[in-house]
Amino acid sequence: MTTAEPYETIHYHWFYNQQVDSRDSWQPFSEDDSQRLENAYTRVGKHGTEEVVVATEGRRYDVRLRERQRYAVYWEQTPTEVRRCSWFHKGSKDINFSPYTEELSEILEDAYMIAFTLNEWKTNLELPTGETVILHNPKLMTLHQNSCKDFPPSPSERSQPRTLKRGIESISIEIPEGEPEVVDHLVFMVHGIGPACDIRLRSIVHCVNEFRNASNGLINTHFRQGESTIGRVEYLPVNWHRVLHGETTGVDKDIERITLPSISGLRQFSNDTVLDLFFYNSATYGQTIVDTVASEINSLHSLFLQRHPSFTGYVSLAGHSLGSLILFDLLTNQKIDSETTGHDELHDDDPKIATACCSFNTLEDALRGQGLDEHLKILNREQVDLDSLMLCSEGDLKDIGIPLGPRKKIMNLVKKWKHSRAGSGHAAHSSGLGMRSTHEHQNTTTSAVDYQHFDVGIGQVSIDYPQFAFHPQAFFALGSPIGMFLTVRGLKRVDPNYSFPTCKSFYNIFHPFDPVAYRIEPMILPSDVNLPAMLMPHHKGRKRMHLELKEGLTRVSSDFLGSLRMVWQSISQVPTPALAEGGLNSMSPIEEPEDSPMEQEEKIMKVGMLNRGRRIDYVLQETPIESFNEYLFAIQSHLCYWESEDTALLVLKEIYEDFPVASSQS
Repeated sequence: MTTAEPYETIHYHWFYNQQVDSRDSWQPFSEDDSQRLENAYTRVGKHGTEEVVVATEGRRYDVRLRERQRYAVYWEQTPTEVRRCSWFHKGSKDINFSPYTEELSEILEDAYMIAFTLNEWKTNLELPTGETVILHNPKLMTLHQNSCKDFPPSPSERSQPRTLKRGIESISIEIPEGEPEVVDHLVFMVHGIGPACDIRLRSIVHCVNEFRNASNGLINTHFRQGESTIGRVEYLPVNWHRVLHGETTGVDKDIERITLPSISGLRQFSNDTVLDLFFYNSATYGQTIVDTVASEINSLHSLFLQRHPSFTGYVSLAGHSLGSLILFDLLTNQKIDSETTGHDELHDDDPKIATACCSFNTLEDALRGQGLDEHLKILNREQVDLDSLMLCSEGDLKDIGIPLGPRKKIMNLVKKWKHSRAGSGHAAHSSGLGMRSTHEHQNTTTSAVDYQHFDVGIGQVSIDYPQFAFHPQAFFALGSPIGMFLTVRGLKRVDPNYSFPTCKSFYNIFHPFDPVAYRIEPMILPSDVNLPAMLMPHHKGRKRMHLELKEGLTRVSSDFLGSLRMVWQSISQVPTPALAEGGLNSMSPIEEPEDSPMEQEEKIMKVGMLNRGRRIDYVLQETPIESFNEYLFAIQSHLCYWESEDTALLVLKEIYEDFPVASSQS
């Protein structure tokens, strides 16, 4: 007589809900995170009143067990539901299984245990939802919708039951790998114009998540070997668009009032994206943007250290599009001896601003002149006049209820007003870029020219640059217009000896068809040197096949033309009376062939000091389909970096440059 198999307690796995196209999509936690949640649940009990917080997903999210909610730590995100899951259901048209609520799962498990223990199957179970579950056998269970008692069920209702599964082992689902606890390096990623960052219109958070996933996969395949002690790289998004276009600045309302009603969709898109370029080049909103970026990075850095107290690694910066220019301007204005965050001393030599600041005699006039008169009521209530405003800090203005945007404007006005009152001519703060204005004589040797104020109306607007709380190891510019902006500001060349005050490495990474990207190296190298950008290796360790074919055909063509040239030269050098009489000295010298790009690179040992003498410009390999029509893929190429494994690999090679683990190709 065979012995019946004993009833086995079900294995619980924790899931969280995320909205995809306005529909619920339940995602499993990693095994490690799920086990942490289960251990905490077991410790406090089912009906425990104590709130327990469990850090998950690389400590980027906190799960509050009693609330059953998952909260983002480093960015704003609506909390999502969390479930302790054991039973799952799926319809015939569904792709994935969805978990039942914990209450229904408990009812199903009790019924299953009774049927299994008594070996009584083909029983019906009425759920509180009005649905009926039929337990056919331990492996087959179905859910049926109950129709109205007065009408029999239709054939479609009878033939379309939902499938039920017990335990996560019974369903096909990919459980994500857990992330190592040890973080080797921290990278802050700053977005470009607009709220969307890629061709799928995803936010900076989603795009950075994509880049992090690519990085984690490459660490496993290229760096982590055997008993390697390599941990992981953490990437955190920096969102400045939300603050600039938030209610605190009121800029969206101001723009909306002057926007024409026609082609509203296109105008709204332009207001949300393209205008960011103009905002950055305005004194007021440019200050808001750099303040927001620096403040967000410093705040995230501090929060990260609180959650990773044993972190001993370095920090790097990455910026896409306009975000790279913002970081570039911040990095060129860092102080080497800066140990604390804060702003540099104001240096504003714009005569128009100085005149405007000192031409007001009352607080009312000063605020009205800057469009801030709506906040007069608050200041008058606190008995603040122009003189007392000079003594106020930003914290004081915050305490009395003035929003962030107007608060920044008022503080900026106060600083400039103090400066103009003092009447002292401050020397312009040079960033040390060692650049030359296009208005200077072409034969003048390159000298240190004021980065911000070398020529009124051409250089960057006056900005009071904040300081980072750390010295970055590297700066990665993705699809960057830095070179173009420097040229438009009137800067012709970069001193080869210049490097960022606090950052030792700089990489300018771009797709060959990116319409926004510009090079940096030609601004450093001699004008007669034509050095192509470095071709980035494919993450699988080889050049793309269509590029190898193109290169091979080019080489064959070059060899053929070279052979023809040699034959022609041998024919044309037959002695003539004139040549014989004049000898070799009278002959026209045979032109030396131009150096190939590789030979030029070998001759040039260093490409400036922005990247410690190493190459700066790195170009991605286009895909075969992109090579058919570069115009068709131009926009996509500017947004490709977030999903680019080749870009992530270059970042990792810089980060793990000195790590004693060799890259592996797979």
